[in-house]
Amino acid sequence: MPESDDAQPLQKRSDAAARAFGPSRRLRSRTKVLPEHARSHNRALVLQTLYHEGPMSRADLARETGLTRVTISDLVAELIADEIVKELGVREASGPGKPATLVDVDRTGHRIVGIDMSGTTRFEGALMTLDGEVTARETIDRPDDDGEATLTATLELARRLIALAAQPILGVGIGTQGVVGADGVVLSSPNLGWHGLPLQATVSRELDLPVIVRNDANAAVLAEYTFGTERSDFMLVKIGRGVGAGLISGGQPLTGSRFAAGEIGHVVVGAGPSPRCVCGRNGCLEAWVNVGRLTAAIAESPGARDDVLRDAGARLGIAIAPIVAALDLSDIVLSGPADLLSDVFVAAATDALHAHTLEEVFDDVEIRFTAQPDIVLRGAAVMVLSDQLGIS
Repeated sequence: MPESDDAQPLQKRSDAAARAFGPSRRLRSRTKVLPEHARSHNRALVLQTLYHEGPMSRADLARETGLTRVTISDLVAELIADEIVKELGVREASGPGKPATLVDVDRTGHRIVGIDMSGTTRFEGALMTLDGEVTARETIDRPDDDGEATLTATLELARRLIALAAQPILGVGIGTQGVVGADGVVLSSPNLGWHGLPLQATVSRELDLPVIVRNDANAAVLAEYTFGTERSDFMLVKIGRGVGAGLISGGQPLTGSRFAAGEIGHVVVGAGPSPRCVCGRNGCLEAWVNVGRLTAAIAESPGARDDVLRDAGARLGIAIAPIVAALDLSDIVLSGPADLLSDVFVAAATDALHAHTLEEVFDDVEIRFTAQPDIVLRGAAVMVLSDQLGIS
């Protein structure tokens, strides 16, 4: 936020962030607060309130959070000392009395490193503000299914971005293909050649920074929910070299007991002759719908482009229909190459979804393309904010 804006009136959110991304939303919490966790909970509550609502006075914070003024004063002083919150100056006077001093999260005082490993030919990385605004970018070529080379490339990309930062790094967020445990262990990622790799611990040790690793679709769905306009029950389908999904239900992300919720890429769709999947089976959704196959099929028969996309869209609709019905989802959001996930693809997927779900119950479920730029990278920023500051 520019210094010239420090004395601006109270607002719902910082203008720069609102112009760039629109209002953000927090995830709903179902965690019971224990007495021994009260201080960290209150600290996160203050940060969440400022992050989502924008600059306010200490008295405003006390009213908004329900905490006492003494508690707020103590927490704000601590956060200012930690250089996470800053004073912006006084609010414009609107009546008698001394104008209140506004405080806000120091949105530009730290940087977040985000890495998106879902690309078909390269990995993308970005240096971002706490609002998810990209300030620098780097890319690196994707190794060919070599796990060791892929890890080396990931570390190289992260180091390049860290070297560009003039501010302290809050943390590194990585969105990767595959099944990822809560501890950041990549349990299985055939596309990257990783099985049981402790990626989070390894990268954190190598970089000496906090690192959070999640599945790329789970990262993307956080960005869609936090910065987008989606409702509280939806699925985001990420289509790239592989196919995966992230789920939000009741304002909460769903990962499953095996951390495999949304692993729709290896659901077999269709009978008869089918393409072989990287997992070793034939006919997986990922084998039918991945970007490489669609691009190659269109290049081989340009005149059949619409037929190729129509078939792929229909297979996606069939695969997600049971999930929509089981979870009563409101919408399906697609993320991937816009030229492939076109009107033809979306229309075919929507028709198949409606044909395979209960008529008049799910007829209003829509499939649409995301409007979020850099969705995995910005999801990585949300991951770091949650992990390091309790902001979600």
